[in-house]
Amino acid sequence: MPVTHVVQPTIFTPRLELHHLSGDRLFTLFEDPENESIYEGRSYSNPHRELVDNQGPLHWRVPQVKHDAAANKWFVRWMVLRSTREIVGSISFHAPPNPEGMVEIGLGVNPSFQGRGYAKEGLLGMWSWAVEQPGVRVLRYTVSASNIASITIIEHFGFTHTGVQIDEQDGPEEVFEMTALEFTQSLVTTWRGP
Repeated sequence: MPVTHVVQPTIFTPRLELHHLSGDRLFTLFEDPENESIYEGRSYSNPHRELVDNQGPLHWRVPQVKHDAAANKWFVRWMVLRSTREIVGSISFHAPPNPEGMVEIGLGVNPSFQGRGYAKEGLLGMWSWAVEQPGVRVLRYTVSASNIASITIIEHFGFTHTGVQIDEQDGPEEVFEMTALEFTQSLVTTWRGP
């Protein structure tokens, strides 16, 4: 099977399913977002047009996958609400682990579904998966200082503020980190998916 067709197993959380996009579906979503083949054979729908009207991370992830198809295992997953089978957001690491074993994550929840804990749940699901992958030693989350909701989420998890970085697109971002070991000891033991 070509690497572009490889799909990672779905990550289950209490209310969400995090469905990985294969490289070929990722390319189609980026190049032809109205193409219904993106959802063919899938048990969910995209009524809120997540990553269709605003392609967000696709501008960065697609070139990364075209350069190294194996890197796609770290990339875009739909956040599917289990009760209604609709996509309510997306979540993705920025890259495979760097030489220090750090992975950085980003996500977006549709405005109609914000404030219901889906971001926390999606992060827990992705981080729980990531800490089981070879080479992952540090989890990183970056956020604008003005994004109080996201800062509240990351502080809830007990991540440590480690500094500020300048993002080419977003400008100054606060950097929060936690080691994979700390995460495993303090968080994954208190939450389990089905």
